[in-house]
Amino acid sequence: MSKVHFTAFIILSLILLSGCMYPEENLSKNQIANDEQLVIVQNAVDQYQEQTGGLLPIFTKDNDTPIYQKYVIDFSLLKQRSLLAEIPGTAFESGGTYQYVLIDVETEPKVKVIDLQLSNELRQIQQHVSLFRSDHTYPPYGEKIDQYVFSLDHNKMNLDSEPYVKSPYTGNNLPVYISTEGELIVDYRSDIYQLMQENDHPYQEGDDLRQLLTDHYPIVPAYSIPYTMEDGEPVFAFDL
Repeated sequence: MSKVHFTAFIILSLILLSGCMYPEENLSKNQIANDEQLVIVQNAVDQYQEQTGGLLPIFTKDNDTPIYQKYVIDFSLLKQRSLLAEIPGTAFESGGTYQYVLIDVETEPKVKVIDLQLSNELRQIQQHVSLFRSDHTYPPYGEKIDQYVFSLDHNKMNLDSEPYVKSPYTGNNLPVYISTEGELIVDYRSDIYQLMQENDHPYQEGDDLRQLLTDHYPIVPAYSIPYTMEDGEPVFAFDL
């Protein structure tokens, strides 16, 4: 092979390799829901609510569904009324990595998203938990973190380290715990504390501090439980 052909081969290989390094889920259309897409969907939701006398374009979920996963937007309802030309490229329905949801539905419904990459990470941890439970019935409980929260014993789950997911807010590693009811919980306290230190906020003891995350980001803290303030720091608050 001549030097010219060899050089051309190397360049072509690098181009092909770079393409492999950026699969479909990393294309620009599948990146974090941008402001324009959120505004478009928000306008469509607002118009739908006006046209239907206050109804929301959402799927029906069980009453005990966690609040940030409960009100998933049904894009088909928006398209039926020609309120939305196309589903956002970042949406799961379009092959994206975000699920569009509503929060504050009782007061002023706002469009936000669930990071499905976090959901996938959590699903992998759940597989290890389920595998352990298939042999032992009870979950692989570790140390007690709070009244109703335990760490996951990674040794019982045959993992090299304590399970965690990557924060959709900071990129930091967030611990994954398990409740006494066997539900996996993502601990967002470090993200919340960082926001509390960096920003003025109106929240006090007795308030759900997860709102601080939705105030500053388009992503909801899925798979979480309420937090409130105690001595200036976020703590679990099961009674909220």
